Amino acid sequence: MKINMKTKVYLCGGMVTRWQEKIMHELAGAFDFINPASHGLSNPIQYTLWDIHYVKRCDILFCYMETTNTGGFGAAVEIGIAKALNKTIILVDEKSTTDESFKRKFNMVRETSDIIFDNYMDGFNYLKMFK
Repeated sequence: MKINMKTKVYLCGGMVTRWQEKIMHELAGAFDFINPASHGLSNPIQYTLWDIHYVKRCDILFCYMETTNTGGFGAAVEIGIAKALNKTIILVDEKSTTDESFKRKFNMVRETSDIIFDNYMDGFNYLKMFK
């Protein structure tokens, strides 16, 4: 009997543009996705617990730091936890290419990641290699 266990990918990053839906659609069936944009929680205690719970259970944390992302604080926490748990971290950091102040503040998060891309398509194509 063969057990088919898909790689679990946690989708970390901005919640405004709904990029998570695009990646899940384009890679449907290739991975089991964990999408924090879908939990619908608004209480910080609840969504933080949910996020940490699922970061612990993922194999890969895929973080997309869009140029429009206003903070990146949640992503920094999630990446830090993923690093401590020895998860594979793929970071797409477009914001640092356009915002020097953000780049200086986000450097530690960048250095914590396993691999960094400065555009979505390169990061997306790299993620596909894990299917």
